[in-house]
This record gives sequence, C-alpha cells and structure tokens, in this order.
Amino acid sequence: MPPREGIYGLLAEFNTPSELVHATEQARKAGYRRMECYTPYPVEEAAVALHFHKTRVPLVCLLGGIMGVTTAFLMETWIAVWAYPLNIAGRPLFSWPAFIIPAYEWTILFSGLSAAFGMVMLNGMPQLYHPVFNAPNFRNGATTDKFFLCLEAADPKFSITETRTFLEQFPAISVVEVDH
Repeated sequence: MPPREGIYGLLAEFNTPSELVHATEQARKAGYRRMECYTPYPVEEAAVALHFHKTRVPLVCLLGGIMGVTTAFLMETWIAVWAYPLNIAGRPLFSWPAFIIPAYEWTILFSGLSAAFGMVMLNGMPQLYHPVFNAPNFRNGATTDKFFLCLEAADPKFSITETRTFLEQFPAISVVEVDH
C-alpha cells in the first residue's frame, strides 16, 4: 500500500529495551523492513534485530589512508626531485626510505579524518529535523528512559490499521502516528 500523504510512520513507545527488541524481531518476522529503533543509549540487540550490520566507514577509512600515503609520497617526491633538489653526500634525489615516516603520518591523518567525516556524512548528519521529533514524549523520552520503534510508511507492508493493530499487541505505552 502506498504511504498516505503526510504520514511518516507509526511510533510505538516501550519502557524496557527487551520489549523494544522483542517488538523489532516480531516486526522483522512479520515482513516489515523499513523501521528504526530510537533508544537513550546503545542497545546492541536492537541493531541485531534490525539486521543492521553493513557499514561503509571502514571502506572510507581505507580509501582515506590510501589517499594519504599516495599524497605524501607524491608530495615528497615532487619536492625532493623537481621543486627543490638537494645533492646531499651524493645520495639519490629520490630517497624513498626517508619518505616512509611522513607518509605513515599522512596515512594516519587522512584515515582518521576520512573516518570521522565519512561517518558523519553516512549518518546523514547534520539532520536538524526529523519527523519523529513531532511525536509526543519523543524529545524527552528518547534521551532519558523510553525506547521507540518506528515502522515507516515507506515500507511496502505498511497499512495504518494493520500496522497499528500489529504494534498494539506488544506492551507498548502508546502507538502514535508520525506526520512529515
């Protein structure tokens, strides 16, 4: 069923992380795929229940490291061979063993920066607005002591009545519609 105009999904509020994880596992078994958990602290079991295992941050970090070592070697080669060549004790201009330590430092620098900025970008940050912010008790509860499961309207299985009935079978405090 296509999502209704203006609705983002249904948000269920739970008191404990075990209730949230159980509801998430059951939603996954029922065929829901577009869902998200919101918790005041990391709950590893919720990530497992969501089947959230893929991350591209290590690849971004690796590419940043490769770019760092390449940049360092090319920069040092350019400086030592073409831009400012110095004949010191008859050694060759391209003396690559001397380039290893700075290249290592540049690798660490580029890897760290690419991991940090890549994580921020892959997380979709900065996101100053999200539809669940409009839900009652979300702003206070999600940062202190409540656990939320949002089944999104973009899910092919989503239906207002069926999804609400599905979420109400769990010990949720409330199930509310979230509008865009």
